Amino acid sequence: MPAVPPASVVVVGAGLAGAMAVTALRSSGFAGEVVLLGAEGLEPYDRPPLSKELLTRTEPAWLRDEVGADLTGADARLDEPGTALAVDAEGVTVTTRSGEVRADAAVLATGAEAVRPPGWDGALVLHTALDAAVLRAAVRPGAEVVVVGAGWIGAEVAGVAAAAGARVTVVEAADAPLATALGAAVGALTVPWYAAAGVRLLTGARVASVHAGAVALEDGRSLPADVVLVAVGARPRSAWLADALPLGPDGALAVDAHFRVLTDDGPLDHVVAVGDVARRRSPRHGWVPGGHWDGALRGPAIAVRTLLEGPHAQPGPGDDPAPYVFSTQLGHELALHGHPQPTDDVVVRGGTDGTDGTGGTTVLWFHPGTDELSAVLAVDRPRDVAAARRLFTGAALPRLDRSGAEDDARPLRALAR
Repeated sequence: MPAVPPASVVVVGAGLAGAMAVTALRSSGFAGEVVLLGAEGLEPYDRPPLSKELLTRTEPAWLRDEVGADLTGADARLDEPGTALAVDAEGVTVTTRSGEVRADAAVLATGAEAVRPPGWDGALVLHTALDAAVLRAAVRPGAEVVVVGAGWIGAEVAGVAAAAGARVTVVEAADAPLATALGAAVGALTVPWYAAAGVRLLTGARVASVHAGAVALEDGRSLPADVVLVAVGARPRSAWLADALPLGPDGALAVDAHFRVLTDDGPLDHVVAVGDVARRRSPRHGWVPGGHWDGALRGPAIAVRTLLEGPHAQPGPGDDPAPYVFSTQLGHELALHGHPQPTDDVVVRGGTDGTDGTGGTTVLWFHPGTDELSAVLAVDRPRDVAAARRLFTGAALPRLDRSGAEDDARPLRALAR
């Protein structure tokens, strides 16, 4: 256990991870002072509906309703973001525009911010409720919408906008959609979905500049654009921590399996980081970047137990949450469990065009030459979503019968060893 359990905790960030940290503190019986610092002036809300339900859900999906987030008893300062951090042996000091907040321990959960390339000031991004409101007002029937980036967010918005009658073009620099997340070969399975949804897809195309009413490509083409959405990724919102803690090349804080922030002198028992701002060392998957909704939901309870009981507390069955991404895009439902690696062996079960028209598709990633499964992508297959979740509940990577992996007639659950 910590030498002295904290009597006060400051939670910096009022998104999913921050809200669940406050909820976990209270459900753990912590009776000390809890201060929650937010940046948007709104109570915590869920971000996935901002893209998936852009045009149909005009109010934020409040986390108190969605996942039972409870801020009762917390000093919630929702429009007072942290601007600097100081860490010492006795605690932490968070500077805000209103002054300083002193606490024995800190939960860092400041999330991420959408990337907008320099000079693209006229382009929109989508990360906050305000971003969604601006984009919602701009997307209308007949509008020329250019989405830069065919990742999770770009594909979701493209499908929603096209279904609403907008003329949508998606520009992707890689050779296939979702190439960064899934690899080009797997991402290519989604290509037919774009045309089927009425979306023009340009792959291997790089944007040179964004101007009023047009997007110029490096190959000389010009795309008319009433609306430009840049969906090329997000970076941890961590610049405010640069003077206090070591940041990785991507701006993330490295944390151990207990969510303790790692420094050159070792892990900090009284400073934990969760959600998008953290890059966690998973005993099962190796280094796992933030950005996973399920991790932001479940990780804070583990981090809070670390603060209250220390890293040697009795581990729970969910102490190594598997990365999980879900997406509704272009008429299809996708769920990715695990952490695929570029060098993995890939097995596709079902339709090779992303769906077989009847039973969907499942993609398996195996560590090279082994039966260790690193990830499962289920497309339009709810049964395999449930099976994949069960597979990744153990302490080690699941093992599957590789000799039968390509036999789609064998249920995924029946392949487990």
